[in-house]
Amino acid sequence: MTHRHLVPFIIVYLGVKLSLAIIFIRTLLIYALLHLFLRLLGKRQLGEMELSEFLIASLIADLAANPLQDIGMPMLNGVIPILTLFCCEMLISSLTMRSIRLRSLLFGEPSLLIRHGVIDQRQMRRNCYMLDELLAELRALGIRDIASIEYAFLETNGKLSVLPYASELPATCADLGVKTENCGYPRILISDGRLIKANLTRSGHDDAWLRSQLRPYGGDSTRIFLMTVDGAGRVYCVPKEEQA
Repeated sequence: MTHRHLVPFIIVYLGVKLSLAIIFIRTLLIYALLHLFLRLLGKRQLGEMELSEFLIASLIADLAANPLQDIGMPMLNGVIPILTLFCCEMLISSLTMRSIRLRSLLFGEPSLLIRHGVIDQRQMRRNCYMLDELLAELRALGIRDIASIEYAFLETNGKLSVLPYASELPATCADLGVKTENCGYPRILISDGRLIKANLTRSGHDDAWLRSQLRPYGGDSTRIFLMTVDGAGRVYCVPKEEQA
């Protein structure tokens, strides 16, 4: 085969390589753009989506797929609609934070499904909420007796909030008059063999203290799977398991 016959194959090969490179670069750009937008929307939207937020997220996901599937489409044709939806969501979030009435109009209001131990069947039908779903949610919350519930709300994001009667709540140390020590939250010092130096400093300890804690484990932090310390100085340490 002469060089003249190889030219078409080389052109096709280079074209395929170029297309793959364009898809790779577009994917990285779209991913970075969506990651930035979701970070700007805040953690509330990531953890609890209202109906309008779910619709916008679905539309953005569909729009983001278009420039990835069709490399002949200009990137701006995919970016501009995404940017428009993002701006709309930011505007709606800003307005609903200032207007309770607008928020109620767009997102609705919580529905009272249980009042004083009695299920409101009309609200159940209105929200298309099946009895099996209600019972499953109550089981997940560890509630056996519906009569022990004073109020149960179906929130606008679809989650069930349950308020038992005060007499059904577990007794706290304050109720029993027991004094407790505030231990704060445990800081992670070692995670999967990696020392988090900043947390060691924030906990008020130094390297010498850490070496004394690691002495039973040969002084080697890489042999530790997890080590934490709380405000009272209590240490929790889990060594790594031996791999077969």
